[in-house]
Amino acid sequence: MTDARPLDTDEAAFIAAVRSGDAARFAHVTERHRRALQVHCYRMLANYEDAQDMTQETFLRAWHKRETFKGHAALRTWLYRIATNACLDFLEKRTDRTPVPAGLPDPGAEVPHLQPYPDRMLPEDPQESVVARETIELAFIVAVQHLPPRQRAVLVLRDVLGWPASKAADALELTVASVTSALQRARVTMREQLPGRRLDWRSPATHELSEDERGVVKAYIDAHERNDLDGLTSLLRDDLRFAMLPDPGTVTRTAGDAVDGWVSGGLFRRGHDDWRGVTTTVNRMPAAALYLRTPDAPEHRLFAVAVLHVVDGKIAELTGFDVTGKPWLDLPPTL
Repeated sequence: MTDARPLDTDEAAFIAAVRSGDAARFAHVTERHRRALQVHCYRMLANYEDAQDMTQETFLRAWHKRETFKGHAALRTWLYRIATNACLDFLEKRTDRTPVPAGLPDPGAEVPHLQPYPDRMLPEDPQESVVARETIELAFIVAVQHLPPRQRAVLVLRDVLGWPASKAADALELTVASVTSALQRARVTMREQLPGRRLDWRSPATHELSEDERGVVKAYIDAHERNDLDGLTSLLRDDLRFAMLPDPGTVTRTAGDAVDGWVSGGLFRRGHDDWRGVTTTVNRMPAAALYLRTPDAPEHRLFAVAVLHVVDGKIAELTGFDVTGKPWLDLPPTL
């Protein structure tokens, strides 16, 4: 990252802000990178709130290190380097964020800190969005959590951002050989954790929802609003994988087991029979925000967000998130 290169407008404005010592001017220049950096931190941490915190930490570190930016690397590269190391420092301090052990019967259940990512906060830059779906879907994010932090960083920098090995090595203060070895090990783990799914996340992929996906999420909401258990069941693949986060031990591997659990929990009985739903998208996936009105309540309150992975018109994976009292998804708290 020491080769001489001409400055672009963004970098020239940044250097001018640094020289002026004007914090507001500095914030204005760096703010345009917030969404891309936040998605980067989310891929590293699998938690939307933590990604927000680490993005803010990135900007604070950038301000304190502002004099070190000489324009030898792109401003964006410099900020990504700071963000990556902020995430690594965070992971080193958090004992509850150790890599998911291999060989668990259902490792996805062991990521209780997983949170969905609202699509409204994804980068608007088409070059960012072109691969966003394959590298922001929940399955990919969960698989990344199986990697040790340094391998995680190498995979994201090399295979998601497309950095050459030398640039990744410089950012992580590793040798090129170490980066190459870490990437090889990370790819093996990712392929083990994504069986039967699209594995080439380095290739462009559409981020638009299909007609099947739109139709299924609408039918899912309709079934709730009609208290239609048969209709809801008909939307599920027999081998449905269901999990409710952050609750541990909720994973089921068949539609029958999932439905039995919902029914035993009171679904469509009094107190759980007055639903409204809003179609949304998180992680470039179809999702339903479900609102429940209890008998003593005047309005429907946000209850859960159900994220759907649809295959051939059926729900193959359903990940529910308890969002009671969590306005961070920018959904209305009541309907």
